[in-house]
Amino acid sequence: MDIPWPLRPDSPLLIPSTVEAVTAGFPSPAQDYDEPGIDLSRQLIDHPAATFLVRVAGESMTGRGIDDGDELIADRSLDPREDDVVVALIDGEFTVKSFEPGPPAYLIPANPDFPAIPLEGREDAEIWGVVTTCLHHLWRR
Repeated sequence: MDIPWPLRPDSPLLIPSTVEAVTAGFPSPAQDYDEPGIDLSRQLIDHPAATFLVRVAGESMTGRGIDDGDELIADRSLDPREDDVVVALIDGEFTVKSFEPGPPAYLIPANPDFPAIPLEGREDAEIWGVVTTCLHHLWRR
């Protein structure tokens, strides 16, 4: 996993949007772009000063729909709750796993090929941030 980098929504990133949701069933007639756009910073970031973007490297979270190369938006101001996906610092390395508070507390992968990481008694473990959004890439360059 790459080192996290801060997101700074100093200026809005407006993406054209439609007024109505797009159906995932039978197609409906296309809607005009009636709105000026959606500011992705406002949609995806609640605490700008505490929010970072990390890129996933590896396959330990594929069972949660998080794939190698996806980007995660992580908020350091949130306290992790049971089953939250978190970015953790273990032995000086970043990892992403589900949080199980226990006792004892564990970091749980979403791929059975990877082991759970016990947190009890570890001085080298820190929950670094709670993942709020996964930018899952459907089209790879």
